Amino acid sequence: MDFEGQVALVTGGSRGIGRAVALKLAQEGCDIALNYRSSTAEAEQAAEQIGKLGRRVELFQGDLSDPEVPHAVVSGVRAAFGQIDVLVNNAGITRDELLVNQSLDDIRAVLDTNLVAPMLTVQAVAPAMLRRRYGRIVNLSSSAASKPGRGQSNYAAAKGGLEAFTKAMAVELASRGILVNAVAPGVINTDMTDAIRSHGEDEIMSRLLLKSYAEPETVADAVAYLASPRNTYTTGEVLHVDGGLKMA
Repeated sequence: MDFEGQVALVTGGSRGIGRAVALKLAQEGCDIALNYRSSTAEAEQAAEQIGKLGRRVELFQGDLSDPEVPHAVVSGVRAAFGQIDVLVNNAGITRDELLVNQSLDDIRAVLDTNLVAPMLTVQAVAPAMLRRRYGRIVNLSSSAASKPGRGQSNYAAAKGGLEAFTKAMAVELASRGILVNAVAPGVINTDMTDAIRSHGEDEIMSRLLLKSYAEPETVADAVAYLASPRNTYTTGEVLHVDGGLKMA
């Protein structure tokens, strides 16, 4: 996809979909700035895999829910690489519980990580992209934004807001050649979905048109296209990679 000479910042990149995205972009020729919160060993393993692909990789630890961290991480990436061509906002958490039982901390933590952090990271990345008149931003949403399950009110609100934010940024940045899109995965084989899959597999399978779960690499393929120079005319879109879940 001709990423040669480009640099991608992937947040939440130590495992799951984030790691798959980072590896896919590296395979396609991108150098990688990998952000992670706390999984140092897994981040180092991901970096080793990327290095074996012949790409440069640097690790940037930081909890993006802290409002000071997104700008600090972006500044660090610029100091190390000199540029950011691609931003993939993947970092996310869940704290599923019926709303009547959710604490304010649970609500704020999910909103801060899944919505506010991507907004602040885009805010930090956008000025240099605007000056260069080039950039690709891909936000990782979720099928929960359009088909939430029980106990997902905080997560659905955050991801629904992220999709609206994606469209707003597409409007603001299009005139300078910056394309902004979102990918909304369904139930993917990751650690984050273990509990969902173990407790509600029959219900999930009944709602899937394609009667199987996807692997993180399937989502990474979709992200890579939207993030690539080959994408020249798609912006403000939400691409669902969910096996038909949203149609059930």
